[in-house]
Amino acid sequence: MATDWEWDDTLFSGTAAYYRRGRLPYAPGLADALADVLKLDGRGRLIDVGCGPGILALSLAHLFSEIVGVDPDGEMIAEARRGAAERAVTGKAQWVQGRAEELPADLGTFTVATFGQSFHWMDRDLVAATTRDMLQPGGALVHISDLKTETRTVDDLPYPAVPRAAIEELVRHYLGPVRRAGRGVLPQGTPGGEAAVLARVGFSGPQRQVVAGGQPLERTADDAVAGVFSMSFSAPHLFGPRRDAFEADLRRLLRDVSASGRFSERLPSTEVFVWWNDPR
Repeated sequence: MATDWEWDDTLFSGTAAYYRRGRLPYAPGLADALADVLKLDGRGRLIDVGCGPGILALSLAHLFSEIVGVDPDGEMIAEARRGAAERAVTGKAQWVQGRAEELPADLGTFTVATFGQSFHWMDRDLVAATTRDMLQPGGALVHISDLKTETRTVDDLPYPAVPRAAIEELVRHYLGPVRRAGRGVLPQGTPGGEAAVLARVGFSGPQRQVVAGGQPLERTADDAVAGVFSMSFSAPHLFGPRRDAFEADLRRLLRDVSASGRFSERLPSTEVFVWWNDPR
């Protein structure tokens, strides 16, 4: 990550309303895989750091006695509360608006901490060290993301693929060639190297597991538009007064690819790294 980039509270501004519809789900076997690896039995406490609208935490709620989600975006927290009510788990869920860098925030100790494609936005050394202090001895930090190295085709599916390359080009036409991130830009993208960070603060591991994806999924043009507006680099506010024009061009592009307004996707596989807080 460029050293002159700083987080600001507009990073995901306006994306919460699109997130649940626009983002592809994690692989459907994720909860079972984590239950097996972490020996989860419905007890213990989970903290999901950078929880967004609570998608990951809510999918794991049945494996814990309590779930806590932390996110700096108030709209994301509101969506998470709505999701908890829909799933009838409000009584075991707590949602905290705040940055990961502000932990521990008197939240207590936890059995498991999850980071679902969120760790790269944080002061990683600080957050990793704080999270380790918040985990019980033998607890686990779980880093979860889509598997980036696989190729997913729709050759045998009924509808065309979402034209991602053309959409990215359209975003660049409106917002410029350098990736936007809040009020700043990320010319080098977000950082990798999570393993070095987590080992440096004392976690042991990792234990890697890939939960298989590939399941076919039908998507609509509205889903594809929501996917674009759910991303930090194409958040609605970045387009300013040209937002409506961008959406009109985006929908025209989608119609050119699929006159029916339907698209086929395959779910990505989910890559899981489990890091242990070994008792001293």
